[in-house]
Amino acid sequence: MVYVKWGFWGLFWLLVAAFFHYTLPQNDIARITDTYEKRIDFGENSIFWAAPDAGNNTATINRDVFFIQTKRPNGKVMVYRNEDTSAGWPPYFKFDTSNLQAEAADLRSTAESPRWVAIKHYGWRNEFLSIYPNAVGVKPVDGPDARIIPWLNIIILVLFFALVWAIWVRWRRFRRARIDPVLEEMGDSFEAAGDSIAEKRGRLSRWLDSWRGKPRR
Repeated sequence: MVYVKWGFWGLFWLLVAAFFHYTLPQNDIARITDTYEKRIDFGENSIFWAAPDAGNNTATINRDVFFIQTKRPNGKVMVYRNEDTSAGWPPYFKFDTSNLQAEAADLRSTAESPRWVAIKHYGWRNEFLSIYPNAVGVKPVDGPDARIIPWLNIIILVLFFALVWAIWVRWRRFRRARIDPVLEEMGDSFEAAGDSIAEKRGRLSRWLDSWRGKPRR
């Protein structure tokens, strides 16, 4: 029972961590190598793609999507999609996909003359599932060693865990005041019922023994 309980809570917090890791914004320092547009046919991975741009048909099974190709300071490549989130989830209220694509194209650079940028995004990159993080902003930085403190993420996580703590404290108070006394009363009732049954069984056993000619105890 204890293993089931810990397994449940472990899975729950793993899902919470995955939700925040996918949803909260992250900043990658990279060099933009190219920007392009590609027709995408959505399949089983459609859940990882945003809705069509604001004002476009939402019933299409394929559409053109902007992409931003980059190269990280460690030499690894990363490709981002560039889609509107509109008023959907995650709540970034992004409506400037075309403008962001133009900004990214203007910031392209070569390895000989790099221009480093911070790309704000959410989501994951998975080559097997063909999913890409969605870029929501881009801005120049001083160099590949630039550090950006995620103040928004810190505030959101602090507020979330403060809420969890408040709910947990109130639940413990409620349990001590309302649930535990009821359980103790039920336990006492079961114990009393068990004693009563044991006493009646003892009487019945003594009565049967008297009919069998055994001395009473």
